[in-house]
Amino acid sequence: MERFFLYDDIEDTKTRFVSFTGKKLRYDLAIIQSTRFYGKVLVLDMQFGRFAIIGPDDLEEPGYLEYVFNKTEEEAEDLREYLMELLS
Repeated sequence: MERFFLYDDIEDTKTRFVSFTGKKLRYDLAIIQSTRFYGKVLVLDMQFGRFAIIGPDDLEEPGYLEYVFNKTEEEAEDLREYLMELLS
């Protein structure tokens, strides 16, 4: 079978594993930094199998974390606070 690749790159990345408890939930995250994401990070929620490429601008977008990680507003606030500290 012939394949048409748009790209097939290998890159060294920096991965940070972090676990913390918020007001309602425990968060188990893998945060991957790469030059591919133009200053943003890939955030993987390992408990619920969800992920997103996130930068400071995304954290200011109302409802974005709630939608991407399927969290209530209160649950997402803990995550938002942590990511704001990480990305600043």
